[in-house]
Amino acid sequence: MSPVDPKACLIVDDSRIIRKVARRILEDLAFEVQEAADGAEALEACVAAMPDVVLLDWQMPIMDGLTFLSRLRALPDGRRPKVLFCSVETRPDRIAEALSAGADEYVMKPFDGDILQSKLAEVGVIQSPS
Repeated sequence: MSPVDPKACLIVDDSRIIRKVARRILEDLAFEVQEAADGAEALEACVAAMPDVVLLDWQMPIMDGLTFLSRLRALPDGRRPKVLFCSVETRPDRIAEALSAGADEYVMKPFDGDILQSKLAEVGVIQSPS
């Protein structure tokens, strides 16, 4: 049996601490992780190598999450990555806005490994924990 190729995840967040926490969780789930501090940096990373999953913050300098998401989805192959919006935004209309803009799932900050793992399973990127 051949080993499964590790999935690539791009963490897009202006908080170094959030990126560090998310990286630890994702690496424990056998993801190859890349980081970007804003949407513009993330877009460059996606053009260079499209990830399987994008963990995306909403409020960032230079380019916010929604702008990044619409530009990502417009790229060739930009519909392929599963996008999980990660935000402190809790208003239902804002969550609906993120989902209608092309996000696959929504994760409230702060999140932990169990929450992230269950959301990744919900979008079909990993097997659900037994």
